Amino acid sequence: MITSRQVRAARALLGWTQEMLADKALIALTALKRLESENDLPVREDTRHQAVKALEAAGIVFLDSERGQGVLLVSDSPSKEPK
Repeated sequence: MITSRQVRAARALLGWTQEMLADKALIALTALKRLESENDLPVREDTRHQAVKALEAAGIVFLDSERGQGVLLVSDSPSKEPK
């Protein structure tokens, strides 16, 4: 499951405000604030899904391993290495 820290980190990588993510995910700002809360407030699964979908569409990859969770911002075009 995606954590509140991952959502906040993903937004930071993209330079998005909470308002921007709520708008792009088509969710209420109050629902997003609950999702990002450090108090583990209950959030509807479709709210979480919509936020994740919007972040992934912008290039975010959510990481989860035995060592912890994280986020990665990928670009559409592969970088070219200088010769």
